Amino acid sequence: MEKQVILNEKQFELTLNRLCYQLIENHNQFEDTVLIGLQPRGVNVLNRLKIRLEQILGKPVVCGALDITFYRDDFRRRERPIIPSATNIDFIVENKRVVLIDDVLYTGRTIRSGIDAMMAYGRPASVELLALVDRRFKRQLPIQADYVGKTIDTLATERVNVEWKEVEGEDKVVLFTQERESNG
Repeated sequence: MEKQVILNEKQFELTLNRLCYQLIENHNQFEDTVLIGLQPRGVNVLNRLKIRLEQILGKPVVCGALDITFYRDDFRRRERPIIPSATNIDFIVENKRVVLIDDVLYTGRTIRSGIDAMMAYGRPASVELLALVDRRFKRQLPIQADYVGKTIDTLATERVNVEWKEVEGEDKVVLFTQERESNG
């Protein structure tokens, strides 16, 4: 697989910063807004946004982590079972403005699962979506992000990875493509 860096560490930081200011522009002081990261990788985005938002606002932002394992439509179709992550929502979602957060938006199925799982915690006033990376093509459901860090056009055979300093050693977004065969 060929590897292309889509966002380097500096661009990664700038992108997260911009997303924070877009959220502040629409949610002010977050009085009635909660942020929910989808397990496992959306929580990484959430944690970074939470730190920066709290620095900017000078106050805590209500956040939670949501496991969607049992809401996935492919849960029973996998060869290897999915191991559930921890859900940590210790607040009421009822009548709140919810921002669901994930790292990569692709087919839309993960987000649909996230909405279904979130509804078990109450009926929100509204739901918005933040995706660090939006892979525009191949959407299978009519879902689009309200906040997007980076939009990229990809083929179905390509893969996008968001790498985190805490996990992989460096903040970056990488596009993996199949190597081209050379005729020669």
